[in-house]
Amino acid sequence: MTTEKIVQKAPIGMIVILFIGAFVAFLNNTLLNIALPTIMKDFNITYSKVQWVTTGYMLVSGVLIPASAFFITRFKTKGLYITAMAIFTAGTVLAALSPNFGTLLAGRMIQAAGASVMSPLLMNVMLKSFPIEKRGAAMGTFGLVLFVAPAIGPTLSGYIIQSHDWRMLFEMIVPFAVISLLLSVWKLENILDTRHVKLDYLSLVLSTVGFGGLLYGFSSAGDKGWSSPIVYGMIAVGAVGLVLFILRQLRMKEPMLQMRVYKYPMFALASAISMILSMAMFAGMILTPAYVQSVRGISPLHAGLMLLPGALVMAIMSPITGRLFDKFGPKILAITGLVITAVATYFLTQLEVDSTYTFIISIYTIRMFGISLVMMPIMTNGLNQLPQELNPHATAVNNTAQQVAGAIGTAILITIMDKHIVTRATELAAAAKEKAIQAGAAMSPDQVAAVKAQITQTALLDGINYTFMVATGITILALVLSFFLKRSKPFGK
Repeated sequence: MTTEKIVQKAPIGMIVILFIGAFVAFLNNTLLNIALPTIMKDFNITYSKVQWVTTGYMLVSGVLIPASAFFITRFKTKGLYITAMAIFTAGTVLAALSPNFGTLLAGRMIQAAGASVMSPLLMNVMLKSFPIEKRGAAMGTFGLVLFVAPAIGPTLSGYIIQSHDWRMLFEMIVPFAVISLLLSVWKLENILDTRHVKLDYLSLVLSTVGFGGLLYGFSSAGDKGWSSPIVYGMIAVGAVGLVLFILRQLRMKEPMLQMRVYKYPMFALASAISMILSMAMFAGMILTPAYVQSVRGISPLHAGLMLLPGALVMAIMSPITGRLFDKFGPKILAITGLVITAVATYFLTQLEVDSTYTFIISIYTIRMFGISLVMMPIMTNGLNQLPQELNPHATAVNNTAQQVAGAIGTAILITIMDKHIVTRATELAAAAKEKAIQAGAAMSPDQVAAVKAQITQTALLDGINYTFMVATGITILALVLSFFLKRSKPFGK
């Protein structure tokens, strides 16, 4: 084992560089949500297909994050970050220049390959740099990156899409990525412990088959339907691959991903809660823009601005929540936050065609406030229970679990919404036809078009409300689990 640098005080300059990289990586998770309708029109594709620019990014991240523990343990901090940022930058440039949807999707996946190591690397540097009694505040600051970047994505996207081509969303990222890359060459130091470990290629294959199969299967359900052999076949292959991967890790002396982190109860509980909440959170970030733009017909700029207060609340609350965690522990924050989140999500099931801007903005902002009280405290509490040498594996496990849960949860909820829309549209069309027959008068082409438009709008609204109801139930499940939280004692004490 080699220790590249003994940390006596927090390397703030280094952490800032890592923050920039992690910020642009997380920003890319939701940056395209508002732009999806525009990309659909440009490439003449369906919503089920265009959503792959989001789920595809999460798919690659979910596949590669398990290997991040190996990379962080094996390679020096500086070289690892420079390589990851160079790959991310190349993917961003490719996406910006993409002439067709296939090239855009390839660029997004290359971006994800580089981004997959950035968050675990930053988290491990912070865990190494701060004593346990100060980790709440430090990780609260990290929450600025983890949750604020995805939260401001729709707002920033809406502003740009209003007056620029969607490719500008990638072009604006390039300078920040290049600056972070150049600064890392100049200022980054090697402070994490490294040792010579071998990559188990069978574990990598099983990880790819397991996580990739599950993500691809669930993400394809919205386009192909749950009865498709590809959908249930890939889910089955993924489940088998994941089971084999876990069994192999438990039997290995030097596993690629140390699954024994789950023997620590607070880490296991924190991981379960964060997975469940990720399902509801990522789905809400897609459902809300869908309502605002497709049901209400609000422009991308105004749609983005309506989501901005929620992003600002998360930015303000994240460091505050970290300090509250240091003082009060995780339980009271998690219960309070999840109650707020569940109530706010329920109110989003009451959306109407003419819901006021004030109602939409207020409920969305309150929901984001609730989420800001939960995620970082439970994650920090779980990590505090582990010995230092397990931190790379714990952060990899946690990030993988959140990415997979977020992607699967989004795919399931979007599929539920699509199926409900089709069912509701069929019912409304039958009712409209019956009404026309009873009236005994033929409708003009304009009247037929107006009825179809109204049916589409009503069915979409019902589908969104129904899906938010499912998300409410998911949030309540996380709330029940939060009652079992206890403040972690440092390992060995």
